[in-house]
Amino acid sequence: MTNVVADTAAAVAEAGAHVIEPRKISSGFSWPECPRWHNDTFWFTDMYTATLRTLDADGNATVVVDASGRRAGTDVPITLGGFGWLPDGRLIVTSMHEKLVLVHGGNGPDDLEVLVDVSEFAQAAINDMVVDADGRAYVTQLGFDLFAGQDPVPSPIIVVEPDGTASTADEVGPLLCANGIAISADGTKVFTAEVMAQKITVIDRAADGSLSNPRPFATCPFMPDGIGLDESGGVWAAMPGSGYVARFTEEGMTDAIPLPLENGVASACLLGGPDRSTLYMTVGVEVFDFEKSAREAQGTIWVADVSTRGGDTRP
Repeated sequence: MTNVVADTAAAVAEAGAHVIEPRKISSGFSWPECPRWHNDTFWFTDMYTATLRTLDADGNATVVVDASGRRAGTDVPITLGGFGWLPDGRLIVTSMHEKLVLVHGGNGPDDLEVLVDVSEFAQAAINDMVVDADGRAYVTQLGFDLFAGQDPVPSPIIVVEPDGTASTADEVGPLLCANGIAISADGTKVFTAEVMAQKITVIDRAADGSLSNPRPFATCPFMPDGIGLDESGGVWAAMPGSGYVARFTEEGMTDAIPLPLENGVASACLLGGPDRSTLYMTVGVEVFDFEKSAREAQGTIWVADVSTRGGDTRP
């Protein structure tokens, strides 16, 4: 990783990116991921405890959704990934290894039912998700068993319509381990991080929610993971193992936030706060050993004050 960090630092310097220092605001999590800002509250997935949590202003976490009870009687890991809200206010979330989208009824943390089974479209774990204003969900997937060391295989974005039917975005075609996914403020563009291609891809989105015309938006100096958009057209991306979170436009890297690896690995980021100008970053230590990650709970949440705002971008 030393070369990766050095190479990324060199890319930051070459781009003349504005460097912003972060600060830690909370700790004690397994592998935190998929940050969200909803109803003036910061939310995130604590993956290996199978929970979704919120943070208050003092950094104290509260479990809002708890899927750990789904572990009974199954060998399939119960790991929650991307999540969002339907127009009627219900929360939906991916159960990655079950290849399900679950819906939270709101009657207690464990009130979860299956919204749709997308296993016929997924060879391996599903991943992140963004929900549009109509309640349509775009779900990314790994496409291969990362945790078993398999070679990367391209795979499509899965689309779950508001009526619960699922299909693949065939006009986009297979992507190389799409991960973080987001929708522009005007709803006309979808962005996703193609991890193994080391790039951010932009896709046209029509009024009916259909996707087409995928094309490169930005090349990253290292593998991008979770992303968040700003209303100025930038994409903020965590690059696990690089020691940086950075902002990209079509012209290149504009801003960079150093997160030294001794603090953990930045997995995802999103603009939140009262005016959505605070960049929240999830940072984990152990991603491959699920039990160890949950037991040692070394994951943290960091923030940085930036000059751009999230506006009406999603998630």
